[in-house]
Parts: sequence; structure tokens; C-alpha cells
Amino acid sequence: MARSGLQYVTVMVVEDNANMRNVLRTVLQLIGVGSIVTASDGREALEMLRTRTVDILMVDWEMKPLDGLEMIRAIRMVPDHPNRFTPIIMVSAHSEVERVKQARDAGVNEFLVKPISAKRVMERLLDVIERPRQYVKSRGYFGPDRRRRSSKAAYQGPFRRKDDKPAEAAAAMFEAGKGEADDTVEL
Repeated sequence: MARSGLQYVTVMVVEDNANMRNVLRTVLQLIGVGSIVTASDGREALEMLRTRTVDILMVDWEMKPLDGLEMIRAIRMVPDHPNRFTPIIMVSAHSEVERVKQARDAGVNEFLVKPISAKRVMERLLDVIERPRQYVKSRGYFGPDRRRRSSKAAYQGPFRRKDDKPAEAAAAMFEAGKGEADDTVEL
């Protein structure tokens, strides 16, 4: 089941339950991940991440003293954090829509529901590796674009959001030099 290229990937597993941490480590080894680092809670992981970067974080939600959401916010909201752009996969037994929305709004890239399987772990890894999402910055949020539409061209109306200006006005502002073009999306 190993996938070519995964041998060059470093994944940090942040999980307070030693048995689940070992299960995740074993699954990652079986699918061919080259380097696996573990931390037993969010605080330990943040300490480790001060001095090293990883390619992907797999973070359990419910941990003490620092839970997964707090850890993710600490990474995403610090402008000079060395792992601010690192893809994060939230791992949780709670898959209620509200929980998934909270994780999304904290800045996770993907959500993996327990109990896990090698197939689902591989799918989430490939999601963040092969289909990365652009990062956005707005008041109170930094992380992967939360929209999951396959095509922006599908929308046919004049406004993307209720407070947006019509497309013609936005184009006119850009043409007049009042808009700017860069790779960062500002919401």
C-alpha cells in the first residue's frame, strides 16, 4: 500500500492516548511515510515545533493540557510561526457537523474520523499533498481556503457575498489602480 514519494515526508502525530499514537505511527509506517515524530499533547508538540518543521501534522482534538484546536490556533495565528503553512489533519472520534466546522474555522486542512483505517489515512495524506488549498488571511482567520467549490466560474450572480460590490465595480477599481493583484487572498 506504500505510495511513491511518501518516504520523503515527515509527519508529526500529536495524540495523548499512547495506544492511538502507536496505531497512527504503525499505519503511517505501513503506507510508507519516511519519518514519523510523535508528541503526547499540544503543548509538547508546540515546543518541538519551535525548532523543527514537519511536512504534515496529524492532531487529536481532545488532549490536555492543550487541546488540538488551541494548538492549531497557536500555529496558524502567529505570523512568524515556522509551521504556519504546514497542512494539518484533525483526528477525532467526534464527526458532528458543528465539530467539523470548528476544526475548519481553526485552520485544519482535512478531518479524519476515528476509528481510522489505512485507506482513510492515505486519502487524507494525499488530499493535503496532491490537492493543496490556497491559504487565506482575514480578520480572525489564517489557514487553508475554507471553500470547497470545484469551480469559481460556476457562480453566475453579481455578488459572491451579500456585501460584495458588483463584479463590474470591482473590475473598474482594479483598472483604476485601486485594487491589487498578488498571490494572497484577503477575505
